[in-house]
Amino acid sequence: MVNFRLQRVALVLLLLAGAAVWFALPYVDAAAFIVRAANLTDGLPGRVAAARAHATTRVDLPPIVTRHGAVPARVYRPARASRAVLLVPGVHMDGIDETRLVAMAEDLAASGYAVVTVAPPDLRLFRITPANTDVIEDAAAWIASQPDLAPDGMVGMVGISFSGGLSIVAAGRPALRDHVAFVMSFGGHGDLARVMRYLCSGSVPAPPPAASIAGVVRGADRLVMRPPHDYGVTVVLLTFADRVVPADQVTALRDGIGIYLRASSLTLVDMKQAEAEFARARAYAGALPEPSRTLMTHVNERAVDKLGPLLLPAVEQLASTPAVRALSPELVDPPRAPVFLLHGSEDTVIPPLETLYLAGHLRDRVPVRALLSGLITHAEVDRSVAAGDVWELTRFWRDLMRY
Repeated sequence: MVNFRLQRVALVLLLLAGAAVWFALPYVDAAAFIVRAANLTDGLPGRVAAARAHATTRVDLPPIVTRHGAVPARVYRPARASRAVLLVPGVHMDGIDETRLVAMAEDLAASGYAVVTVAPPDLRLFRITPANTDVIEDAAAWIASQPDLAPDGMVGMVGISFSGGLSIVAAGRPALRDHVAFVMSFGGHGDLARVMRYLCSGSVPAPPPAASIAGVVRGADRLVMRPPHDYGVTVVLLTFADRVVPADQVTALRDGIGIYLRASSLTLVDMKQAEAEFARARAYAGALPEPSRTLMTHVNERAVDKLGPLLLPAVEQLASTPAVRALSPELVDPPRAPVFLLHGSEDTVIPPLETLYLAGHLRDRVPVRALLSGLITHAEVDRSVAAGDVWELTRFWRDLMRY
C-alpha cells in the first residue's frame, strides 16, 4: 500500500512537473527569440537561446509576381515550420539584403517560422506610395496559396517601420483578410499624415485617454516624445519634392536626396563608405539651382528645424487626399486577424504615440495587443536590458507565437 501511494505521489509530481514545463516552454522560446534578436550570445541566456533554436536554411525564391511587377523574395525555413510569415522591411535601399532584416528573418525562422522576405520596390527608393501596400498584399496572398509554405492557407504578416502600418492596411483588404493568421507592426504608423506633421513640425496631439487603451496597451507610461529624426523628414522631402520645387528640378533633387539616404543607410555597415557618400551629397548640393540647393543643404546639415516648416504646407495640403488616407490603418477597414503593435518608447522616426492611437482605434474592432518598450530603438531590439522590460517583451512575443 505504501509503495502504491508513493508511486501515485510520484506520478502526480511527474505530471505537475510536466505541466510546469509545458506552460513555461512557450515563454522560454519567446525569451530565446529576444536574446537572439539582441545578439546576447554570452552566458546562460545565450546557451538556452541556442539550444531552443531550430536549424534553418535560406533560399532565394523565384521573384513573386505582383501587380507592380516581379519582386525578389527569399525564404528562411526550419525543418518543421509552425506558420508561414511574410516579413517586410521599412524604407531602406538594401531591400531583403538589409542587415537587420536578415537578422530578424533568421531569428524568426530559428523560432519555428517559415519566413519569406519581400521588399516593395518603392520602399527601396525611399518612397511611401500605394504601390507598396499592393505589393505587400500580393506577396502575402501568394504565400497563403502555397501548400508547402502555408498548408492551412494562412499567413502571418510582420512589417517594420512604415511597412508595419502598410501591412495592417493590406491585411484588411477583402482579397486577403480571410487568409491572415496575425499581423504585427514593428515601429509602424496609424495615421501617415499625423506622422508627417510630426516629422515636419515636431508637434503631436495629446496622448489618447487612458480609458481608450486600457487592457490592450502595456508600457504607455514609458512614452517619451523626442524631436524628430532628420532621416524621417528627409524621406518626407523625397516624397513631396514635386510640391516644393519647379518640375524641372524634381528629378535632380530626388537624386541628391537619394545619395544622402544611401549614405545614412551605409552608416550601419561601412562608415568609411558612408562618409564618402555624405561628401558626395554635399558637393551635389552646390551644383543645384535654387530652391533645390537650399533644400539639399538643409538635408546635408540635418537642419530639421529649417526643412520641416518648408514641407509642412505640402503635407497639410495632401493630408486628406484619398491616396494618403489609404496608407493609414486608422482610416481603412481593419483586418479580421489579431493585430500586434510593438514600438520603441522613445522612437524619433515614427513616434510611439502612433501605436497608442492605433491600438485605441482597433480595440473594439479586432483583438489587439500593444507594447511600448524601452528595449526597442526604432525597429530593432537593444542590447541594454531591464528585468521588467524583458518580461513585458517576452509576454508580447509569447502571445504572438500562439498564432
